[in-house]
Amino acid sequence: MPWKAQQRATPIEGVVTISPRGVDRLRSGHLWVYRSDIQGAEAEPGAVVKLQDDRGRFQGRAFYSDQSQISVRLLTREDRPVDRAFFQARLEQARAYRQRVVENSEAYRLVYSEGDLLPSLIVDRYADYLVLQTLSQATERLKPMIVGILVEMFSPKGIVERNDPRVRLLEGLDRRVRVVYGEVPEEIVAQQNGVVFAQDLTRGQKTGSFLDQRENHWAARRYAAGQVLDCFCYEGGFALTIADRCDRVEGVDIAPAGLQAAERNRELNRLANVTFREGNAFDVLKGYDEAERRFQMVILDPPAFAKNRASLSAARRGYKEINLRALKLLEPGGILVTCSCSYHVAEALFLEIVAEAANDLGKKVAVLERRTQAQDHPILLTMPETHYLKCLILRALE
Repeated sequence: MPWKAQQRATPIEGVVTISPRGVDRLRSGHLWVYRSDIQGAEAEPGAVVKLQDDRGRFQGRAFYSDQSQISVRLLTREDRPVDRAFFQARLEQARAYRQRVVENSEAYRLVYSEGDLLPSLIVDRYADYLVLQTLSQATERLKPMIVGILVEMFSPKGIVERNDPRVRLLEGLDRRVRVVYGEVPEEIVAQQNGVVFAQDLTRGQKTGSFLDQRENHWAARRYAAGQVLDCFCYEGGFALTIADRCDRVEGVDIAPAGLQAAERNRELNRLANVTFREGNAFDVLKGYDEAERRFQMVILDPPAFAKNRASLSAARRGYKEINLRALKLLEPGGILVTCSCSYHVAEALFLEIVAEAANDLGKKVAVLERRTQAQDHPILLTMPETHYLKCLILRALE
C-alpha cells in the first residue's frame, strides 16, 4: 500500500465482550482488561474494537490483542469514531502539555502511552528527531498513520523506530530498530537542563537516554557541593548536571559503553572537574568505606532490581545493602540521592528499606524531597503501572 494511503488508513473495528469484573475494572479508571475477563471477541488482531458487557451494553472503544495477557487497552468510554482525527487530537493534547511543563530541554518524552491516554505508544523527542515505540498489535498496525501525523505536526528530520523492547514478543511482534522517516545520524546532540548530551538513537539505552530522570538531575543540583560520588552514572546525567556546583564529581558505571558516552558528554560540556571510572558500584562503595573516603553527596541510580514480584525479596536486600554502603560514605550533613525504577518496589517500601539501612548504621536521616519521574511521564491516578520511578533526596543529620 502506498505511504499516503497507509498513513490515512483507519483501523478495522470489531466487538469484544468483557465480563462484569472487566467492566468494574474500567469503571475504576484502569485502562486494561486481561484475557481472563474476555468473554468473546469478534475482531482481528490489533483492531480498534467496540467493548460491550455480557448484556450487550456499550462500554467503550479500545485496542484489542489476541496474544497478550492484556487483551484490551481502553481508548475512550465515549461512543465516538476512533479514526485519524481522534489520534491527531490526542497527539496535539500531548504536545500542548509538554509545551507547558518542559523547560530548558530539547530532549523529552512527547507521548507516554497510558499516561497520555494513548496506550502502548511511546514517542520521544531529541531536538529535530523523534523516536517511536509501538508496543502492541494495535499501535504496530497503526504505525504508518501515526508516523504520518508526527511528520505533519513536528516536521522532524528523521524518525527512528526503537521497537526492540522484549514486551513486543508478548504481542507476537518481532523486535526491530530502523529509520522509518527521513535520515538520522549516528549521533544526535540535544540539551537537557542546559547540559549538552550526545545520543545514539538506535543503540543507546531505552530510546537513547533516560529522559525520566531529567528533572531529578536538576533537583539534585540544588543540594550539590564539595566531593560527589555518582554510582550507576550511565551517560553522566546526574554528574554533568551538578558539576558546576561541586569541587569534584566521580561517576562510576560497570558498562564500558555507558562510560564512553559519559566521557563524550563531559568533553562536549568542557568540564574539568568530572571523572568517570569503570567499576561495580557495590564494590566501589565498599572499597571507599574501607579507605575512609567521604563525600558531601552520593547518588544511586541503579537499574531495576525487581523485574517482577518473584524477585522482590532479593531486590529488597540489594536496595538495602547499596543504600547502607552509600550512607556510610556521607559526611555529616551530606546528601544521598537514591532512586528505584522498579515498579514492584512502591515508594512506601522504598522509604522503609532506606530507613532500615539508616537505623542499622545508627544514623538519623531527613527526607528533603520525595520525587518521581519527570512531568513528561505523567502518572495516571487510577493506573499505578504508570508510576514506576522513585527518587528520594535525603540528608544525613549531624
